[in-house]
Amino acid sequence: MIRQIQAVHPLPDWRNLGVVLRVLLGGNALALGAALLQSPDLRGWPWRFVELSALVEPLLLISLGIVAGARDVLWKLPPRAAQATVVGLAAGLAALQSDLWAWIGLDQGTPWESLRAALIAGGGAALLLAYFDLRLRAISPSMSEARLSALNARIRPHFLFNSLNAVLSLIRAEPRRAEEALESLSDLFRAALRDPAERVPLSDEIALARQYLDLERLRLGERLHVRWEVADLPLDEAIPPLMLQPLLENAVYHGIEPRPQGGTIDIAFSRRADELLIVIANPAGGGGHARGNHMAVANIRERLALYYDLEARLDIEEGTDVYRVLIHLPCRTRPQP
Repeated sequence: MIRQIQAVHPLPDWRNLGVVLRVLLGGNALALGAALLQSPDLRGWPWRFVELSALVEPLLLISLGIVAGARDVLWKLPPRAAQATVVGLAAGLAALQSDLWAWIGLDQGTPWESLRAALIAGGGAALLLAYFDLRLRAISPSMSEARLSALNARIRPHFLFNSLNAVLSLIRAEPRRAEEALESLSDLFRAALRDPAERVPLSDEIALARQYLDLERLRLGERLHVRWEVADLPLDEAIPPLMLQPLLENAVYHGIEPRPQGGTIDIAFSRRADELLIVIANPAGGGGHARGNHMAVANIRERLALYYDLEARLDIEEGTDVYRVLIHLPCRTRPQP
């Protein structure tokens, strides 16, 4: 049975930036359509939209705040009950807002006005929930996992051949070291075959990256230097598997191999509030290998979108001497006091 990347509960993650933006855009799109229907002519359409926005925006923001705070509780409810709760919440808040506007003299205050506001808000919430449900079905877990499996499998063949050649050269002279290298190679390919739906602790990903660099050091020797900055990190934070290795492979292939004197790869981790920042820097401008087609970067960007939607990103800083990759991930683990 294929495991899913995310739960199949039809309610989205209300704390996800992508979901929040879609709700705000969807709510305003509905207000725009309602303004078009209610305006006598096109000249009055923008003004009517502004009036409706004054009603819709506070309702959207308050509703999003409540469902974001109650996200875990809603996910524990049966799917239809959770959806009905969200619809009922939107309708109830709209009715209360209508009563408030009547109390301060901005509306007529008739029971019909409150009922109409509740029906419109409940209908809008139902439409948005239907959209998220359809989106979840369209981006099916099996499709996402198939894509992630293909992305995870893209370890360059030249690395395997180079590693095996390096191990062969050690078998007679240093059999123990050759055995350790084969164990590291086995761990690396076992990670590549791991279930892509499973996230791994940050500590495991760092350990795997160290094993990969040790394998590369077998053939590059003193030409490869690595500087690590790992301190005060949530090492149990779960992240997508095999995030670092493709970028380190790029750093070795394009930044170290073409340079006769070698160079240094800098790997730094830091936490900024609820964000985990990973920075990988390598020398640039060494000539030799042609610049790659950025497959590893595109690979990881696509995986970040599948795992985190808009909450994560990958940036590139390319200078004359340094090529730097920055990965921004949401950090769910609370900092230690």
